[in-house]
Amino acid sequence: MKVAIDIQSAVTQRAGVGRYTRELAANLAATMPEGQLLLPYFDFKRHAEPFTIPHATMHPIRWIPGRAIQGAWNMLRFPPYNWLAGNADLYLFPNFIIPPLRGNGKAVVTIHDLAFMRYPQFAEDRNVHYLNKHIRRTAERADAIITVSRFSAAEACNYLNVPEAKVFPIHHGIDPRFRRPPAEMILKTRDTLGLQRPYLLTVGTVEPRKNIPHLVQVFEAMTDFDGDLVIAGGNGWKVEPILARIASSPRAASIKRLGYTGDDILPALYAGAEAFVLPSFYEGFGFPPVEAMACGTPVVSSTGGSLAEVLGDGAVLLDHYEVEGWLTAIRQVLQDSELRKALIARGHQTAAGYTWQATARQTLDVFRQVIA
Repeated sequence: MKVAIDIQSAVTQRAGVGRYTRELAANLAATMPEGQLLLPYFDFKRHAEPFTIPHATMHPIRWIPGRAIQGAWNMLRFPPYNWLAGNADLYLFPNFIIPPLRGNGKAVVTIHDLAFMRYPQFAEDRNVHYLNKHIRRTAERADAIITVSRFSAAEACNYLNVPEAKVFPIHHGIDPRFRRPPAEMILKTRDTLGLQRPYLLTVGTVEPRKNIPHLVQVFEAMTDFDGDLVIAGGNGWKVEPILARIASSPRAASIKRLGYTGDDILPALYAGAEAFVLPSFYEGFGFPPVEAMACGTPVVSSTGGSLAEVLGDGAVLLDHYEVEGWLTAIRQVLQDSELRKALIARGHQTAAGYTWQATARQTLDVFRQVIA
């Protein structure tokens, strides 16, 4: 069975779908025979390989820009993807949409969430238009749909009118590097980042869906917490009102923006936090709270989207956005040592259940079922 995975998202994105694509490809390559995994991506400017994956074949498409092809697909539904990427028995498209495809090759797509349908006001208008234009055709064309949670699977069935038998929920994994580092590494990271005081942490792209203004409001009410609120994540769409809210806060001096933070720093950043806090309106899976649990940090989270399913009893979960309720929950985590111990233990156990090896194994099972 020869499989081609469109890794364009892994080339252009470090987090989210890009992380999923890169990790899945690497772990599939480790389990498949040599030469059976093809990894196409557009590289008109002829850069060096963006990364290497042992036992997989990188396939740069260099004769035409990816944007030109995207335009042709949108207007003409041409040329077929397999003409560019080469022939395979099965194609996996890990970023929501199946491009034009001809021949006998099977098509599997990963639909991570339906936030663009559920909360279009939180997304970039151009992205909402693009996904709404193509998502139903993709759902009809796909031989199988992978989602990253049971929650997202149910939404795919309900909103896209897809039969349950066609949808396969497969959770993400967590990189093994996310574990509690030595104390000296935590101290060194805090010193490097200028985090001298205790801090609450949230990680993720700064965009409306993450509900950062609510977190700022809760932090402002925590007058008894002599520490900082640390926000680690690059700027996303519709970020200007969020940045303005942070800047206008009476505690703005105690709100630290770190920007995008790499995996070499994140474990120590997680481990050094008093608590990880995520008031997100909606998540298809949610890497950061699981990574925080793996690093031994108590988590306080909303139940937005899949979060209740993914985090289970490993976190304090709130199904509302009332400031007083969040304030009480965070204070309990900070002050109740027995609760902290219990959350850390349950969080470790929960995070240990998410491995990329399991994600790859279950994905390969879907491929075999589709090919059979």
